[in-house]
Amino acid sequence: MAQLDFPVFDADNHYYEATDAFTRHIEPGFERRCMQWAELNGRQRLLVGGRVNSFIPNPTFDPVARPGCLDEYYRGKNPGGASIKEIFGELEPINPAYRKRDERLAVMDTQGIERAFFFPTLGVGMEEALAHDPDACHAAFRAFNRWLEDDWGYAYRDRIHALPYITIIDVEQGIAELERVLAAGTPGICMRSAPVACPEGKRSPADPVFDPFWARVDEAGITVACHGGDAGYGEHAADWGEGGALQAFRSSPFNALTGSRPPYDLFAALISQRLFERFGNLRFASIEMGSNWVPYLFQNFRRVFGQEPGSFAEDPIETFRRHVWVAPFHEDDVPLLRELLGPQRMLLGSDWPHAEGLAEPTSFIHELAGFGDDEVRAIMRENALGLSQPRAASAA
Repeated sequence: MAQLDFPVFDADNHYYEATDAFTRHIEPGFERRCMQWAELNGRQRLLVGGRVNSFIPNPTFDPVARPGCLDEYYRGKNPGGASIKEIFGELEPINPAYRKRDERLAVMDTQGIERAFFFPTLGVGMEEALAHDPDACHAAFRAFNRWLEDDWGYAYRDRIHALPYITIIDVEQGIAELERVLAAGTPGICMRSAPVACPEGKRSPADPVFDPFWARVDEAGITVACHGGDAGYGEHAADWGEGGALQAFRSSPFNALTGSRPPYDLFAALISQRLFERFGNLRFASIEMGSNWVPYLFQNFRRVFGQEPGSFAEDPIETFRRHVWVAPFHEDDVPLLRELLGPQRMLLGSDWPHAEGLAEPTSFIHELAGFGDDEVRAIMRENALGLSQPRAASAA
């Protein structure tokens, strides 16, 4: 563990969902339309909307990969050309700390982590799987969020901040669930970086039809954490001969090369469609989507703003810097992100205990060589701490 003189706030920790995460609190009448378990060919398989779902190849998570075992692979270091399966190595029985919060706190103590935002592993792929059935999708995540409250909590001991997942396919149902989790004390919400799959067709999250939802988020002053997952870009991949549903860790150079499209598209839309002009207190955190898309977005912001300055109330880069925080991958060009965005808008996101994350979260400090002490503290603690606390509208 890297030695620091302050406790860390990790903006990207994960749990491995209990097998009843989507079923424990499912409302009567939705059981078959949402998640079920079935044994097929001797294996437990997850059914979503009556179909076998392969977003996570092993959705029971037992056994599971060692934290950080794909670190070198994601840094582009695989000279022998080993397969993903070979690099994973032997799987391990699931660690109780991956599913039980008190055991997790004990691990966090050894890691030097005081607080963390926690995100789904399976859950970030489920909205796309149910997008065809809006009522079932909302029911599934209402059940999921109640499970999350049971097993993890939105502010357990003011250390574990497991953010509830909100979908706005039906804006009224989205607002109702937002109100419920706000009343339960959540400091933020988790959403996906994707167009909203409405029954009448996909819409940008910045479409004015969703303004009542964003008005409530703006008023509450909580953080919107957009986490990587299945953003519904399968049709785009299929257009280029990469068909099939998204599956975690399925090797595809094309998908790896185009994986930055969801965050790029999301923030291009939110800013060019002027969401932050309508709601000046919104705060977005980009989690587990890296930062390689930021230079390209900024380059295009400069060009388009120069061409059409009247389409923006201000330089769109300044809008981004005021409203968006980014957790870079440890393999990204972290100094370049500091140059573009500034250290006050950067976050440590270790992705622990996932295979592609860091085996030791505080080892991220090695990516901050040459950063000042205040910059390191901001990135590894203070920025996320600020996002965990609701912001009054006057502070926007």
